[in-house]
Amino acid sequence: MQYPTMPYFNFTQEIGEPDLVTGEISGIKSEASFYLSTSAAEGLRSSRVADITGESSSSESFKSNYAKLPDYLKSCLDYSAIVCRISYRVEIGKLVRLLLAEGLIEDRPGDIMEDVAANVLKELIDLGMLQEEELYSPVGHGTVVKDPASYLQLCILKLEKQDFVSKTANSPVRLGIRDDGRDIYPNVEGLLIQSLFILSVDCRRYSVDSPRGLSRAYMRNVCGMHFLLVLDLDGRIERLPDELGDLIHLRYLGLVGSNLDELPGTLGNLKRLQTLDIRWCRQLRKLPIQILHIQQLRHLLMSDRVFGGEIRVPKGIGRLVNLHTLSGIYGGDDIAMELIALTQLRELGVKRVSADHASELFAAIKKMENLTSLSLEAERNLFADWMRFSIFPELDAFSPPPLLQEFFLRGGLIEMPVWFASMENLTRLSLFNSYLSENPTSVLQLLPKLKHLKLCHAYKARHIGKEFCNAGGFPVLETLTIASEFLAEWTEIETGAFPRLRYLCFRNCGNLIFLPEGLQNISTLQDLRFLPWNPDLKRRLMGEENYKIKHVRVFGKV
Repeated sequence: MQYPTMPYFNFTQEIGEPDLVTGEISGIKSEASFYLSTSAAEGLRSSRVADITGESSSSESFKSNYAKLPDYLKSCLDYSAIVCRISYRVEIGKLVRLLLAEGLIEDRPGDIMEDVAANVLKELIDLGMLQEEELYSPVGHGTVVKDPASYLQLCILKLEKQDFVSKTANSPVRLGIRDDGRDIYPNVEGLLIQSLFILSVDCRRYSVDSPRGLSRAYMRNVCGMHFLLVLDLDGRIERLPDELGDLIHLRYLGLVGSNLDELPGTLGNLKRLQTLDIRWCRQLRKLPIQILHIQQLRHLLMSDRVFGGEIRVPKGIGRLVNLHTLSGIYGGDDIAMELIALTQLRELGVKRVSADHASELFAAIKKMENLTSLSLEAERNLFADWMRFSIFPELDAFSPPPLLQEFFLRGGLIEMPVWFASMENLTRLSLFNSYLSENPTSVLQLLPKLKHLKLCHAYKARHIGKEFCNAGGFPVLETLTIASEFLAEWTEIETGAFPRLRYLCFRNCGNLIFLPEGLQNISTLQDLRFLPWNPDLKRRLMGEENYKIKHVRVFGKV
């Protein structure tokens, strides 16, 4: 397979030049960045490296390692640089989907392309060419990647506007726009745009001049780029025009964070679409029936695993047999009967699971032998506090798929289901609003591959001790987040517990006034956070009990 060379040119037009984009983003000049990605740049490979002066030893090492990469790794690394340059860091799952859409992953018979792409990224991470980070946020989770600074020094060559335009004539270009809400469309006449990334700044939400985001006229211009493979719009959009259906080559459509309340029926014209990402579209409640025409659709992401409303899909969604990802789907409307046909699913997220359909839903999930990630959210209890969720129905009778690696559960539990102990492949677990009366870690600390654990309002105890983790317990756990309005004291951590813990966060633990003796013995601990922290606890840790935390980075806020 011939891999195209990637972003050897970068042209930036800055504020004050109205034929592109203007504005100011958090004190940084607004810009539109263009990237050339064809073999026309190949002749400059040696010259662009030679032009770099004053490199550090790390840059020299990076340059040497880069030169040794096979073409398929260079192509994927170069493309990753584009995406990371626009948004600083990117979810590893999103980057996998973008690499597929750009045609940078070879289709190998018998292999799942997403796995091939993930392995390519793992190779680059292991080589130090990409940097992997765990995302730490109130409810977020997952792995993100970013480019090391050495790459930007090595592989981004700035050109003057005239040189850039002449060299990009008739060549596919990847275009990134950071937009400040003024709705100024860049002059891209004569450029063959293959991928378009638009990143809106937060001030758009409060803008008087453009309160609803990118206008219809702006979006019609976007839909005039008929050769787009990737269209990723991160921010507010007023409405998608019917002309969206003209983008017949489109493989990736990202509309994260828009305030759309509907999608046009012409969406069904996008027969080559692989990914539709509509997470955080808070006004969107259903999909048009034309979605059933997109038989090549592999990833349908409709809401975040933890927060965000569900979206209803049309009857017949089970016909989309190529789906690998389906998140944010409403658990009712006989959806279980549709899911029975989607046995190839690898990631599934279901909202508002109730007793009315739980048994049928669990029976369908049981047949998904390829499932690696599962998110289940119980229906809200309308007669309780707004943060309370109903008791999770019939979970004791549930049997998890054998390959499950990620499990996110939001809803009340009477007691820990016995099958939790059998999830030997589990690497990531989040329990939200479970309000267990028993200590869940008596079972969880025995899971051999568990790396990331969130216990958010999962356990009612006021005091916990060394039974929370025995010596050798949680053998590979790296991150632990605890959120509890009940927790007041953790008395002791046994020597040899948490042998690999790097990150410990107490969130919404306002009553916590004592940290455990033995915390100082976890030599791997790097990051300790309190959001917020009790003033008495802060005083104690800044004073006589400083020895417990002096070897870690501490972050706290009131």
